[in-house]
Amino acid sequence: MTTPSSKIGPNSIIQTVAALEASYGKTKAENMLRKIGQGYLVGNLPKEMTEETKFHTLVGALQKEIGDTATASILKESGERTARYLLKVRIPGIFQKIVKLLPPRPAFRVLIFAISKNAWTFAGSGEFSYSMSRPPEITVKVTFPTQPVVGDFFPGDHLFPFRTE
Repeated sequence: MTTPSSKIGPNSIIQTVAALEASYGKTKAENMLRKIGQGYLVGNLPKEMTEETKFHTLVGALQKEIGDTATASILKESGERTARYLLKVRIPGIFQKIVKLLPPRPAFRVLIFAISKNAWTFAGSGEFSYSMSRPPEITVKVTFPTQPVVGDFFPGDHLFPFRTE
C-alpha cells in the first residue's frame, strides 16, 4: 500500500536533474525545471531521503514538457548514474574486488543480497525482489501511482557488471 510518507534516496532526484543537465545543458535544464514547477530544485537538491512523491511529480512534469521518449531517456541515464554512484560510494571497493574474484553466480548472489538489504532506498513504497533462476531475475515493482516511464529508472543491467551464466 502506498503511503504519503514513503521515502526514497535523494539520488532519484539528484541524478535525474544531472541527466537533464547533461542532455539539455545546465541553463536550459534549470529554466525547464522552473517552467514545470520544479524550480525549487535549482541549487537545492536533496541531501537525504526524500518523499517519493517529489520524484514522481518531477517525472510527471518532465513527461508533460518533453514527452515520454525524452523522459524515458533521462530516467535511463539517471538510473545509470545512480548505479555508478552506488558502486562507487555505497559498495566498498574491497568488497567489489572480492566479489569479482568469485565465480559469476556466487558473485551475483552475494552482490544482489547486499543490494536487497538497502533496496528500500530506491524502491520507496514499492517492492524489490530477485530470484536465482537461470537467468537470474530482478524485479522492482513500483506501487506508487505513477506513469510507466518511471520503470526506465530501474533497469538492472547497468547495476551488475557480472555475468551470471
